[in-house]
Amino acid sequence: MKYRVLGKTGVLVSELCLGTMTFGTEADAAESGRMFHKCREAGVNFFDCSNNYSNGRAEEILGELIKSCRDEVIITSKVSQRVGADINALGPTRRHIMQSIDKSLARLQTDRIDLYIVHYFDDYTAIEETLGALDDLVRQGKVLYLGVSNWAAWQIAKALGISAHRQLARFECIQPMYNLVKRQAEVEILPLAASEQLGVIAYNPLGGGLLSGRYAADKSGGGRITEKDQYIKRYSDPHYFAVAERFTAFANEIGVHPVTLAISWVKSHPAMTAPIIGARNAAQLDQSLAAADFVMDSALRADISRLSSEPASATDRLEETVDAKYLLRNR
Repeated sequence: MKYRVLGKTGVLVSELCLGTMTFGTEADAAESGRMFHKCREAGVNFFDCSNNYSNGRAEEILGELIKSCRDEVIITSKVSQRVGADINALGPTRRHIMQSIDKSLARLQTDRIDLYIVHYFDDYTAIEETLGALDDLVRQGKVLYLGVSNWAAWQIAKALGISAHRQLARFECIQPMYNLVKRQAEVEILPLAASEQLGVIAYNPLGGGLLSGRYAADKSGGGRITEKDQYIKRYSDPHYFAVAERFTAFANEIGVHPVTLAISWVKSHPAMTAPIIGARNAAQLDQSLAAADFVMDSALRADISRLSSEPASATDRLEETVDAKYLLRNR
C-alpha cells in the first residue's frame, strides 16, 4: 500500500479508502469487522463514514473497530443529510451541526473526527453560517480537518474565498462522484482541487457496480443499480451500460479484473488522493484492494478513457484554445 498527502494537511493516507455505507445494512457487525481488518492488513488507514449511514449504526460499528488502533487510522464522518423526523434534523445549519457532532463522536467512541465532511450543499443555509460553525468545531478540537461532498466547483471556490477572507478553517478535502461513466468532475472540480491543493476522495469508482463486469448492455445482472431507486436514477442511461460492456471486454482482453482496472483508472487521475472502495462482504474486497499494487501508465489511462465520452470543456470554446507555450515563445 502506498500513501499520499491529504491536500495541504501533511497527513498521510492510504491511496485506497474504505467506505462504510454497507456497515449495519448489507454487512452486519461481524462482516463489517472482517472487511475492516482485511483492509488494515492490506495497509489501509483511511475509513469514510457518515452519521446517516444505517441510521447511525455504521458509526457505531466503526467506533468499536477503531478502539484498539484509533491513533493509527484516519476517519471521516459527514453532516447535513436527514437523520431524524424533526423538521430541522438536516442541513449544514449551525443548529444541526452542533447537535450532530457530539452524537457522531459518541457513536464513534472518539474525542475527534479527523475529517468532517458537509454531505450536500443547501440553498437555504448561508455558506458563512456553515463555515463559522465548522470553524468552531476545529477550534474546539472536535474536528481536525474539514471537507465537502457533492458541491459544485463554484460553491467550493466561494467557500474557500470566504474562509480565507474571514480567517476560518477551510475545506481541505472534497468528495465528488467520479468513475468512467460519470466524468463531470474532470471539468472543474478536479482542476480546482489541483489548483488549491485539496485532497480528493472519490466515491462510486465502480459506478455503483456498473463497471464490475457483472452487467451487460441489456441491464441484466441484478444489484443496486437495477434494484435501488437512487442508483437506478444515477445510472439508468443505456449509454452507461454500453460503456460498461466495452470496458469489461477491454479488461478481459488485457487480463485485468474490471474492478481492479476501474478503481485504478480513478486512482490514476493526478488530482486524486484516494478512491473510496466498498463491499457487502470481505471476499468482494479482494479485487478492489488489488488496485493498490496495479500500475496504470498514461497510455493505458488514455486507452480506457476513450471507452467513454469526455465531458465538454468548462468554457465550451475548444476551437479557440490557445497553446500557452506558444504564447510564451512569441511574446
